[in-house]
Amino acid sequence: MEKKLPELLAEAAQAFAGEGPIRLMFQDEARFGRIADTRRCWCPAPQRPLCQAMITQEYTYAYAAVSVPDGALDSLILPHVNTECMQVFVDELARRYATERVLMVLDGAGWYRSGELRWPVNIRPLPLPPYSPELNPVEHL
Repeated sequence: MEKKLPELLAEAAQAFAGEGPIRLMFQDEARFGRIADTRRCWCPAPQRPLCQAMITQEYTYAYAAVSVPDGALDSLILPHVNTECMQVFVDELARRYATERVLMVLDGAGWYRSGELRWPVNIRPLPLPPYSPELNPVEHL
């Protein structure tokens, strides 16, 4: 991917209809949340308290896309990681960069390849090779 990137960008520039500069962005999402497990408790001897286990799982997801050359970062916090939320994210990016053509590098998650995801006219996906997260700089964010 690293060696082929200039060639891929040149091909995308020719195949990408429309006007405006091409912006290369790298996209990924991350899960943030908590898991609470209340099983242990202390009390003085000889009492033995009854503690019920309550496991709470609450998550939220941060979608982010970064443009490495100029450091532009766009992110949204959404409740799920699925095709519908990805659609919200790419539609928002398309609106923010309406005068540019965005080439978005992303991993191989299933919701990107879903037939239900409609890519805006000014955004084109560029999938990473399988098992290569080190090629995606947004992973470090």
